[in-house]
Amino acid sequence: MIDQRTVEAARAGDRQALDELVERSLPLVYNIVGRALNGHGDTDDVVQETMIRVIDGLGGLRDPARFRPWLVAIAVRQVRDRMHRRRRNGEEIAMEQAGPDFAELTVLRLQLEGERREVAESVRWLDDADRQVFSLWCLEVAGELTRRELAAAMGLTRQHAAVRVQRMKSRLETARGIVRALEGGCRELAEITGTWDGRPDSLWRKRLARHVRSCPNCGARRATVSAERLLTGLALVPLPVGFGLGALVKAPATAAPAGLMAQAAALLAKPVTAVTVAGGVALAGGGAYVLEELAAPPPPPAALPIGPSLPTAPASAVPRAAPSPPVPSPRRLSLYGSVVDAADRAPDPRRRPGALPRRRETGVTLSTGDKADLKHRGENVTFRGRGYLMVRWQVVNGGQVVMPTWTALTGKLFHVAAGGGRRLDDRQPGSSRTWMGLRTGTATLPPGAQQMWQNEYYYLSGSVTLNHTESSHADYNIFMKPVTHREITADIGTAPDGNGIIRYGLVRDTGDDSAPVPQYLTRARNSAEVPQQSRVR
Repeated sequence: MIDQRTVEAARAGDRQALDELVERSLPLVYNIVGRALNGHGDTDDVVQETMIRVIDGLGGLRDPARFRPWLVAIAVRQVRDRMHRRRRNGEEIAMEQAGPDFAELTVLRLQLEGERREVAESVRWLDDADRQVFSLWCLEVAGELTRRELAAAMGLTRQHAAVRVQRMKSRLETARGIVRALEGGCRELAEITGTWDGRPDSLWRKRLARHVRSCPNCGARRATVSAERLLTGLALVPLPVGFGLGALVKAPATAAPAGLMAQAAALLAKPVTAVTVAGGVALAGGGAYVLEELAAPPPPPAALPIGPSLPTAPASAVPRAAPSPPVPSPRRLSLYGSVVDAADRAPDPRRRPGALPRRRETGVTLSTGDKADLKHRGENVTFRGRGYLMVRWQVVNGGQVVMPTWTALTGKLFHVAAGGGRRLDDRQPGSSRTWMGLRTGTATLPPGAQQMWQNEYYYLSGSVTLNHTESSHADYNIFMKPVTHREITADIGTAPDGNGIIRYGLVRDTGDDSAPVPQYLTRARNSAEVPQQSRVR
């Protein structure tokens, strides 16, 4: 909680108090903005804009006891301003997700299960205005805000705020029905969603809600616990690792001109929370960024003390800092997921794989029964559910491989790991031939295809069809079955033994929506519509 004495000390120029005030305010602001924008790429920017205005306006706050509702009101206003600016510029808020949405972050970081997870995922189906209400109401039922603070943040009376909350809750229950129905395996619903691209919007919400109301199967899957009870006492979604305003509040105090707040705000830089130098990939706020090059960060800005009573030094007395070398702007990947259309470099066979993030498993079913073995062109199998599955390769004859395709995707599909003890371009023990050179010569992949491993592992939340497309070229079989997280971990962690198992496996899963998706994947039903340079959205 934010106490009044900390606010008063920060207003009086106590740098440690300001540090503490920002540290305690950030989680609340991050949850309000994150839920209202559903984790859009603007989230971090809006959080920082909010904190800039809070610090800049702290001296004008008349009643320190009103700090928290004042803070929340600023956050809500910044969310609305950002949405209005994007609409004026003709941009669509929902189209440019820069990382996993806030619903997914809530599920992953708070490890939600059952109906609590369902409520978090239902927020995707709310309109912008309802998400803003939900972001505050969720904090109210979690004990972080009072109804009076919620109403003040919205600029409404308590009675009017109650009406808005009640309308939002009604739409949330409709959305919960849609989420349950999409996981229920209804054949009629599968036909309706055949052309759906997987992104919730108002048109599909109306269509799916209409089906749920009229379908005896989907309509019977009712919630057993109210959303309010499920969210009571729920913790705040934690900040991304390293997220903070350190340059603004943690530098040592030195003499500086007055007008600190405005100058300090200008020094605020968006932090990158983690950087994997070897792969050239940075993770910031849950999203993935590709760094064109890694440059040394600029030196930290000169520290600025706090307090309106400091004397103003003449401009000539303030030394100008040498300009810092520009840091290349990261190019954002298109998420959910991404596909690298190139053969990736094999890792060191003796390097143990990283830990495989654990995703929710409720089971995957196959249209062919417990398992499937595709041997001929035109054969296919459909997977449904939420969990892991394995595709095992067996190349029989050499030649040009015609890759299998994934079609009719609803929901999400990720390529999480690879194993089986070898990649198919590995040399066989005691031979110059590769595992793809079985029997009649080396099989070759089409340009841009990733090298396959013996066992490829995927995570599905929804449904998808895998199609065997081999004809007169290389002859291969693919064997499929559902697997568990434990089975994958055991396979990829098996040590090289020199008798067939020649390398550890590989983990591809990042634990969020920046995980890779399979090549040759489409939401369309026709396998001929799969692009060779894959990028599914």
